[in-house]
Amino acid sequence: MKESDFNISGMSCQHCVKAVEKELSMLDVDYYEVEIGMAKIEYDESKVKVSDIERAISDAGFKMISES
Repeated sequence: MKESDFNISGMSCQHCVKAVEKELSMLDVDYYEVEIGMAKIEYDESKVKVSDIERAISDAGFKMISES
């Protein structure tokens, strides 16, 4: 199990948070917590890749800046 924080650009309100949450809910992640500008995600690296998370954030209309 891996836990990472992802910095996200372009988010400015709770609607943005909900959009990211909606996309992340479609992935096989164990836990996520989204705030304006970041998401904390726990996931199994054998099931979900960082590229999958980045794509979900992009599909929500935002850009992943970095993983920490």
